[in-house]
Amino acid sequence: MTAPSSGSGATSGPTALRMLLGGHLRRLREAEGISRADAGWEIRSSESKISRLELGRVSFKERDVDDLLTLYGVDDAEERARLLALAREANAPGWWHRFGDVLPSWFQSYMGLEATASLIRAYEVQFIPGLLQTRSYAEAVVKLGHDVGGQREVERRVDLRMDRHNILRRPNAPRLWTVLDESALRRPIGGKEVMREQLEALIKYSEHPNVILQIIRFDSGGHAAEGGAFTMLRFADPELPDVVYLEQLTSALYLDKREDVDQYAAAMERLCVQADTPAATPRILDEIIDELYS
Repeated sequence: MTAPSSGSGATSGPTALRMLLGGHLRRLREAEGISRADAGWEIRSSESKISRLELGRVSFKERDVDDLLTLYGVDDAEERARLLALAREANAPGWWHRFGDVLPSWFQSYMGLEATASLIRAYEVQFIPGLLQTRSYAEAVVKLGHDVGGQREVERRVDLRMDRHNILRRPNAPRLWTVLDESALRRPIGGKEVMREQLEALIKYSEHPNVILQIIRFDSGGHAAEGGAFTMLRFADPELPDVVYLEQLTSALYLDKREDVDQYAAAMERLCVQADTPAATPRILDEIIDELYS
């Protein structure tokens, strides 16, 4: 069983490295027929802690990794050194950690996944996706969604959202494929001027080489994603599973079981077929601007 190496270009984000290391430790444990409970006992912890480690949801202590490698019979000094180096690299903080004062713990995992993804597919029904929001629109959304302590906190939350946009400008930028419900475009968040600016920004984003933007119109009737908004993330490394992200009011769900992911992938494909084509997006946005925000 080949150990993953640290420093791989496509998966250099700490979240991806934790997922790679966690997946490798899971395969080592299963090959030895050791239960999660027994592995948890070995590192003075619990079965649930092993589960979180194997999913890459928490950081690794080098001592724990070292003890698990011994339990799993990994005797090769070079392999142990590679895996311990990977654990150290996986614990490096991401850029978003400087916003820890306003960043919920349950959202930090998503930030790491988003920063590492090669493909992000999203369906939104109420808001413009964070990666496509203007500063004024983002400020209006932040004021809606949080009992903020003052303007400084609002600015910090908006700064975080704006800094997320940098992933679309980097050399290895992910592909962002979004299906927007028409209701998100007609809901006047922040007022008419803010919405006009936001929709004009969406027209420009629709011309971005890494962005595909589709709109599902009211007259299309019911559709496959009536359960609400969701985001799917895919990664360049084939060892990393696709992840579905479902945001709730005070928490989030991360789904990576194959059967769950497949159902959301099928729903996304049906949405893309039912929505207007990407080529029609600028025209639809122009029509809504003229009708509501001129």
